[in-house]
Amino acid sequence: MYEVFLERRAERDLKRLPPDVFQRIIPFLKALSQDPKPAGCRKLVGSKNDWRIRVGDYRIIYEIDTKEKTVSVMRVRHRKDAY
Repeated sequence: MYEVFLERRAERDLKRLPPDVFQRIIPFLKALSQDPKPAGCRKLVGSKNDWRIRVGDYRIIYEIDTKEKTVSVMRVRHRKDAY
């Protein structure tokens, strides 16, 4: 079981989301504690531990630390702004 942390930038991103999108993204964030590499996740090119999950037009960008058993959510952005 992994512990999920939201970085300050991710918290700000979540506060700015429309309520319907917010409600769709929260279950994905909670599920990261059970499985940090769910089906459909992709490793970001050029980084060691950065991954992304697609939730409609939005992307959850996070980092996995397997030694510490933590997941740090760095950003939750629209796909046009995510990268």
